[in-house]
Amino acid sequence: MSKKEEYLRKPDWLKIKLNTNDNYTGLKKMMREKGLNTVCEEAKCPNIHECWAERRTATFMILGDTCTRACRFCAVKTGLPTELDLQEPERVADSVALMNLKHAVVTAVARDDLKDGGAAVFAETVRAIRRKSPFTSIEVLPSDMGGVLENLKMLMDARPDILNHNIETVERLTPRVRARAKYHRSLELLRRAKELQPNIPTKSSLMIGIGETKEEIIETMDALRANHVDIMTIGQYLQPSKNHLKVEKYYHPDEFKELKEIALSKGFNHCEAGPLVRSSYHADEQVNAAAQRKQALGEKEAQEA
Repeated sequence: MSKKEEYLRKPDWLKIKLNTNDNYTGLKKMMREKGLNTVCEEAKCPNIHECWAERRTATFMILGDTCTRACRFCAVKTGLPTELDLQEPERVADSVALMNLKHAVVTAVARDDLKDGGAAVFAETVRAIRRKSPFTSIEVLPSDMGGVLENLKMLMDARPDILNHNIETVERLTPRVRARAKYHRSLELLRRAKELQPNIPTKSSLMIGIGETKEEIIETMDALRANHVDIMTIGQYLQPSKNHLKVEKYYHPDEFKELKEIALSKGFNHCEAGPLVRSSYHADEQVNAAAQRKQALGEKEAQEA
């Protein structure tokens, strides 16, 4: 078998439509002028053209562009960061206001070099957006911040509208896929976030196609629900480069549809599942759909009581 044949060919349903209209180029220019990073670019997200060109949304990546971890699925640059930009929260908030966003997603590289894991800058970014765009809902997507409760509390005290932390893969594959991260530590962070702020929805994402079984996917759903996670996203893993983990399987859209139905039957308020779904994909719609489903279920329970 040749080297080329060792890699699975992408199926037709993973073909991406490129759109570089004025929205796309304008947003890209603004990000560079503000000196901001986006996970859309750094992680080579397949939805960047749809989100930037058609929806004019972006996921801001704070705390620099260099991650202290080297997860085998991720395209973000790794190494030892050399600086901490304390003016970054204001620049992110300015951009959110300029874009007139209804929903802003803020993520970050892992900063294991910082005692607070970057929690202070994260919290200040939330507060800065609140000051300049009071009607914008804010979703935060932090690393596990070392599993330190004080760091999580610092972030949750800023009261984002949604706390998102990705489990990424099933328990068996975690040591091979995620550098330094621990499966149960991620579950603990999600549980503690809900304990700290019961009214703030929590969310997590699972990428599939790296060797997990269907049974393990369902076990992960159960683990997330046991830790009171409200929203789940499931997407296809795509290999960023030949140096990253290989794709073991491309799931068919019908399989994603089935997984979504299973997730909803487990009690998630919302599940977004599909080949190109990523954690922040249509994030504004995810929050609204989850809230509507929660309200509908509550009304149904009240009627049956």
